Amino acid sequence: MSTATVTSKGQITIPQKIRHYLGLRTGDQAEFVVNDDGRVTISPLTADARELKGMLPKPKKAVSIDQMNKVIAKRGSKTDDRD
Repeated sequence: MSTATVTSKGQITIPQKIRHYLGLRTGDQAEFVVNDDGRVTISPLTADARELKGMLPKPKKAVSIDQMNKVIAKRGSKTDDRD
């Protein structure tokens, strides 16, 4: 179990073991959530982009940057009927 002390400014230093467990580094953001049972959970909001690897399947067909830009330009020129 880790503990921390609240300063007069309402700040808490997250113990090193907890920062390491959550993968928090200097400059990262964390979210505090009050659960229905009154407990508070803390979750990291920032993640390394490499952690996203494998979340989406590989495309069936390779697409070049030029092809992507053409599709983006074509779709961007269409008007949105939802207005």
